Amino acid sequence: MARALLILPTETYRASDFIESAAALNADIIVASEEDMALADQLGEDFLLIDCSRPEESARRIVELGNRQPLDAIVPVDDQGVLIAALAAEQLGLNHNPPVAVGATRNKVMLRRALASAEIPQPAFELAGSPDDVAALAEEIGYPVVLKPLSMSASRGVIRANDADEVRAAAGRIRKILAVAGHNPGEPILIEEYVPGIELAVEGLLRDGKLQVLAFLDKPDPLEGPFFEETLFITPSRLHPEMLDEVERVTARAVRAIGLREGPVHAEVRVDGNKVLFLEAAARSIGGLCGRSLRFGLLGTPLEVILLRHALGRPVRVLRREDPASGVMMLPIPRAGILRAVRGTDRALEVPGVVDVDVTIPLGRRVWPLPEADRYLGFLFARGPHPTDVERSLRRGFSMLDIVIDEI
Repeated sequence: MARALLILPTETYRASDFIESAAALNADIIVASEEDMALADQLGEDFLLIDCSRPEESARRIVELGNRQPLDAIVPVDDQGVLIAALAAEQLGLNHNPPVAVGATRNKVMLRRALASAEIPQPAFELAGSPDDVAALAEEIGYPVVLKPLSMSASRGVIRANDADEVRAAAGRIRKILAVAGHNPGEPILIEEYVPGIELAVEGLLRDGKLQVLAFLDKPDPLEGPFFEETLFITPSRLHPEMLDEVERVTARAVRAIGLREGPVHAEVRVDGNKVLFLEAAARSIGGLCGRSLRFGLLGTPLEVILLRHALGRPVRVLRREDPASGVMMLPIPRAGILRAVRGTDRALEVPGVVDVDVTIPLGRRVWPLPEADRYLGFLFARGPHPTDVERSLRRGFSMLDIVIDEI
């Protein structure tokens, strides 16, 4: 029987989806995660303790296990595990992405430099190594600019600034966010040109370096700042097919420039008129529970099944997304405080097209909106005959929710 090791960070949303998909494929699994992973007691010997903040050490532990119990695949489900998986798979001779390529997806300036060397269209950028450099470099790029910490993902700490005063304030706020998250508050800050236009996500699968697009996902809410909170993902895209062809070409070129070769890739681009500019790439599939909005073939095969089949070296024949339009809303956190209740989920489920609501933050937990937030309140899913119907259902369903947060 095939055996896959899943790297599941403690805070992942996706444990059950991947474990259920592995069971559907009749594959044995070993879970590698931190000590407080809720599944540890259930899994017993099929649980490996690692520290996702120490990639080399964690990879060594996986290699030691793989030498005792042969593995057919190592599958990271979130950003925290992608480098661990690449390092371990390289040593065990399994299909993998080059660790240097994966490292570039986890460091924004490495990514920008790799893209620049291949002349991939992207925002102009500079790296501010000290607080004194930030305003001067932003002036060189030209306002507005976007400031980003190098080591964070999911729009955390990403702030638009329109003048020198806003740049200095944004840089100070980013350093506080880094400190609270346990990162080095003195790390360099990436300063990028703000690019107008609409944003689009590309969900793909790499097989021997060739990109196969699984879905284009529209982000119909404008992402103009000052913060860049993603809310809606809707597929199929409503962009013109010729523009989608250009998005695919730019994404394929970018992925090659970064050096990724195997497995899922999630990319973000901006479309400004006839121009496509590449923003981000991750060596994993779409985050959170958003993958539940993607099903393939006549039987509605889950995304995770396709990813595991590829990782295990099994044929992946069904890559065409199912016919109905689908989408997900990542429920935003409206303000800081203590989450007391999310009311109205029953009303949301009565909205035509809405198929599920999943609140993922436990009641009683302290929450923050972006740019400090590291997670969303939950996920709302919808399906329909056309992307416009799905968008309408998601917005209507969200309007039914009453989010109760006590200020502190």
